[in-house]
Amino acid sequence: MNSTAPVFPKGSPLPKDWFVGDAFLTPLLSPDHNNSYSVGSVWFEKGARTNWHTHPKGQNLLVTEGQGFYQKKGKPAQIIKKGDVIVIPENVEHWHGASAQTEMAHSAITNFEDDSQVTWLQPVSEEEYRTVNDL
Repeated sequence: MNSTAPVFPKGSPLPKDWFVGDAFLTPLLSPDHNNSYSVGSVWFEKGARTNWHTHPKGQNLLVTEGQGFYQKKGKPAQIIKKGDVIVIPENVEHWHGASAQTEMAHSAITNFEDDSQVTWLQPVSEEEYRTVNDL
């Protein structure tokens, strides 16, 4: 087994409506009668990131590859790297993604409220993203 191979494959491209740059999704688990959450592996190429967004019932990220950023609105960005676990409370506006220099992948465990799991907002501006990459 190749220990440098990613844990999960890159998957299918994600919509440019919700992501800046190239991001990919491998679905791992869908909600069912036992689970009210989904799990997916998201791969971010260098410079790729989510738009600002919220989750009505929160989200957990398990970083599986590389290094990137997580930022709550109004707070400084934090560097996240392979092995980190990020707990995002419900309805907290935030974004996450790769750095400008490295790719990053995480498994996202996202809870549902009724049929909703995310509210997408505006893109992270180039200025906001440049600022966090200067960390």
